[in-house]
Amino acid sequence: MAVERPHCLVVGVGAGTGLACVRRFVEGGYKVSMIARHEERLQSFAEEIEHSAAYAADIAELDGYRAALRKIVTDQGLPKKVVYNAALATFAPYTELDTDLFERNFRVNATGLLVTAQELAPQMVAAGDGALIVTGNTGATRGTPRFVGFSPTKASQRILAESLARELGPQGLHIAYVVIDAMIDMPMVRQRLTDKPDDFFAKPEDIAGEVFHTAHQPPSTRSFLVEIRPYAEPW
Repeated sequence: MAVERPHCLVVGVGAGTGLACVRRFVEGGYKVSMIARHEERLQSFAEEIEHSAAYAADIAELDGYRAALRKIVTDQGLPKKVVYNAALATFAPYTELDTDLFERNFRVNATGLLVTAQELAPQMVAAGDGALIVTGNTGATRGTPRFVGFSPTKASQRILAESLARELGPQGLHIAYVVIDAMIDMPMVRQRLTDKPDDFFAKPEDIAGEVFHTAHQPPSTRSFLVEIRPYAEPW
């Protein structure tokens, strides 16, 4: 008789880090539920990757997002591991930044994480051996020009994750924040940075490997803040 695969949920699945995390957890023996806004593209990922399932949802619409999380638990069971990779950004001078977009970015990057924890963490604590891994970037640690519509939302996300970790960690639920201090190797990024060598970029599959490793740290040696960057990246 085939053994039931444990369940992983990846929130925010695009062609880069999110999809790489889906592949890595499937390779690691999980069935994976995927959440993203673009239903057609998400369904194409599910058709391509065995043991994965697509659930289209817009995190900015919080009621619909809650409903999607509840449907996933009903359909697939409670996830043992959750990767929160959702992110929205607006890049503009502060004088030109649309405040509606600013608040929308907070909703996806920070409030969506809170809703994820509200919906899943109590049950994950009761089940034991769970992990919620949040992916961030350099904007979570410092502000820079034109990142006014992004960095504050990621910094808020990091502090929220730390607050959750300090409350839920002692209850057995591992929460970690992975800062990706890099340009990620994706076609859209390569098109803008054609003069950069290969070792300038962080490979999505390598990022996913570190996320998988962090999600499986033993209880006696767990990280909260994990920083990863290409070896040549100045910092």
